[in-house]
Amino acid sequence: MTIHPYRGLPAHQFWSTGIAPVAAADLDPVVSVPFVFSPSDPVAAAGSCFAQHIARHLKASGYNFLQAEPPLSPTEPVFSARYGNIYTVRQLRQLLAGAYGLHRPATRVWRRPDGRFIDPLRPQLFPEGFATADDVIAARRDHLQAVRGMFEQCVVFVFTLGLTESWLAPDGTALPVPPGALGIEPPGGEPHFHNFSVAEMRQDMEQFLTDFRDINPAARVILTVSPVPLVATYEQRHVLVSNTYSKAALRVVAEETAHAHDTVAYFPSYEIITAPQVRGAYFEADLRNVGEAGVSHVMRVFSAHMMSADAGAAAPPPPPSGEAVVPSAEARARYAALAEVLCDEELLDAGPDA
Repeated sequence: MTIHPYRGLPAHQFWSTGIAPVAAADLDPVVSVPFVFSPSDPVAAAGSCFAQHIARHLKASGYNFLQAEPPLSPTEPVFSARYGNIYTVRQLRQLLAGAYGLHRPATRVWRRPDGRFIDPLRPQLFPEGFATADDVIAARRDHLQAVRGMFEQCVVFVFTLGLTESWLAPDGTALPVPPGALGIEPPGGEPHFHNFSVAEMRQDMEQFLTDFRDINPAARVILTVSPVPLVATYEQRHVLVSNTYSKAALRVVAEETAHAHDTVAYFPSYEIITAPQVRGAYFEADLRNVGEAGVSHVMRVFSAHMMSADAGAAAPPPPPSGEAVVPSAEARARYAALAEVLCDEELLDAGPDA
């Protein structure tokens, strides 16, 4: 007798039982993880704007968040090194290669309209800029030394994939933003727009992992996809269509990479924020930035599954089913601070209300 192959499967594998009856606050789409990390494990983080939420959560929870290059002020965004946002897989691969002298951008300095100098790969991290081009080069030399230390010391590296659209300098260097967004005329020539394919990103990710294993064989990687939509698209189509492609492509890259490597895990930040039962409530009024309740939910699930419970701050329990998510005053203040992140991509918003 033929047996229905889906009969007897766990409830979480069916939409009717795994999604439809589950309240937004109770949603936890993580079934299993290949590894967890302990409070003492050095954990580094990088990626798009949303990666800053994970970094700050780890630090606030008392875990060993690795900061090879600490911020210079309390208001500076939290990174494991002062590299700013790493939006694309190409940027990530070039960051690691550059730290060991294997990628050398042809243009290392941009001059702003106000006469100050900045690092093209960290355009907003130094608001005051630098007095001379030599100062930029010296700061980058020290920065790359810190990046080497970060990759060599971390036990876990968390990377949030953010964008497929990118601007590439004439030598192929991936830029966080095009120079024109800052009113800069680059001395090395104008960059060109490129929208990465799944195949290109998979190749970049495999190269990054190969290089990473060469310098740190024991390290593990957690991939997640930013739920924050594109602020703008350079493709000649609606931004919603471009956003759908971008998130779908990034999700495929994360999925295929995690399947191919036992030392790589995928964490569903994107799915938690965009789940149907949430009905968009985790986004701010601009329908783009993730609010405090959404960040809190993602961090709660991340804590429950990826962070071992033998020490560190305990994950807050979810509210009872059917009740609205109403954070305490303390939680509101915490996540309001978490929501203040540096986002280079916002420079691309040239609309009438920008």
